Amino acid sequence: MTRKALRRWSWVHKWSSLVSTIFLLMLCVTGLPLVFRAEIDRFLGAEGDATATQATAARPSIEAIVAAGNAKRPGEHVQFVVWDRDDSNVVLLSMAASRKASPENNTSVRVDTRTATVIEGDEAASRVTGILLKLHTEMFAGLPGKLVLGLMALLFVAAIVSGAVLYGPFMRKIDFGTVRRNRSTRIRWLDLHNLLGISVLSWMLVVGGTGVMNAWADLLIQLWQYDQLSEMTGPYKNRPLPDRMVPLDDVVARAREAVPNTVPYIVAMPGSLLTSDSHFAVFMRGETPLTARLLTPTLIDAVTGELTATREMAWYISVLLLSQPLHFGDYGGMPLKILWALLDAIAIVVLGSGIYLWFARYRSSADDFEIDDD
Repeated sequence: MTRKALRRWSWVHKWSSLVSTIFLLMLCVTGLPLVFRAEIDRFLGAEGDATATQATAARPSIEAIVAAGNAKRPGEHVQFVVWDRDDSNVVLLSMAASRKASPENNTSVRVDTRTATVIEGDEAASRVTGILLKLHTEMFAGLPGKLVLGLMALLFVAAIVSGAVLYGPFMRKIDFGTVRRNRSTRIRWLDLHNLLGISVLSWMLVVGGTGVMNAWADLLIQLWQYDQLSEMTGPYKNRPLPDRMVPLDDVVARAREAVPNTVPYIVAMPGSLLTSDSHFAVFMRGETPLTARLLTPTLIDAVTGELTATREMAWYISVLLLSQPLHFGDYGGMPLKILWALLDAIAIVVLGSGIYLWFARYRSSADDFEIDDD
């Protein structure tokens, strides 16, 4: 690599790192406890206890489960019915002030599917991880905050790629893993920064890339609405909300028939974000570890209960759905979560050492990566 090209890569690495590092430190610090979000919620009592109830002889209907949520929060409307992936005895009801309200501020109500009773949790405890999640995903700034974080994630990827390119010339001078303890403090931190950075390179690329997808999820969902959903609901766009609708159990049964070998994951109620005013949208998922993350939408007429449309989910939504659990290491059980947490801690050291090296004031772009002997 020529020195001119080297200086260009050095410039990319320096400024992409400098602009994004503070944001990335915040993301790594808040992301560390979020890796164990479910465990923290259970420990604090935010999720209640679904195992403490006594099941009835027959499972209650979905209508009875929704009625339990309406009784818990009278005056509100269930927009989404979500089956918990990790606990088959739990359904989450996402409730809003009106049928057409934005789901951004929805309240979740957990219901035991064996008894149709609300699982009481500590609402104060649930706010602990909720606050961390909002800070991590949007910085309490809504869509603008998500877009900014998506841009920072892109810069992070640029910093990782440029750092990997520059590591080759750096390694010509010293053996891999060397930390020159007899040199200045800055040189020791530089060696440690480079060693840790290249060690977790693949993980940071995965987290950075999936972070971009997750940060821009709202835009991808809107694209899907204007693309596939508008095609599916187009012939019915002028139909109003019906006064009476078919039972939810019939709706789910019809979706099961339409997409065999799947189970329901989300039911979007008529008027909500993911369907039309006169249709239920039932999103079916597979039952294997991989297909459980992939969804197939079905549109069921709210008046007749007939299937009106179904199709494969758009590729960009499938990529998004697969990237979400990968970002938090949430698909391989506790061992993977522990590994994710350790790698996150190493990334914090890499970012913190990068800030220190910046304030140590590199003498030149070439000196930044110790290509010449210092």
